Amino acid sequence: MAFSKLDRRLKIKRRVRSKVKGTSDRPRMSVFRSNKEISVQIVDDLKGSTLVAASSLIKDIAEQKGTKTDKAALVGKLIAERAKTAGIESVVFDRNGYLYHGRVKQLADAAREAGLKF
Repeated sequence: MAFSKLDRRLKIKRRVRSKVKGTSDRPRMSVFRSNKEISVQIVDDLKGSTLVAASSLIKDIAEQKGTKTDKAALVGKLIAERAKTAGIESVVFDRNGYLYHGRVKQLADAAREAGLKF
């Protein structure tokens, strides 16, 4: 029997997360994508805490006109700025089972352009 979309993504997520771990030196940048919004967190897995977060629901980004991909780029830029102020320069990217394409790729590229290393 075929997997549903969610089951398939969760299977891929488990496989990726078995290899990707966030430490204090290089925390994990985890992306969550819903049908309308996108959010990202920088997580220290050893402490089990979220260090920095950003989302397309933030008022400045939500008020902007544009496509979901454009908003993902703004979220990527914002997370990079917040990470720099928190003293984080390099992260491990966790695409969370989503394909590295479209909004996820746009967010990652914008974060890289803003100075975050991964």
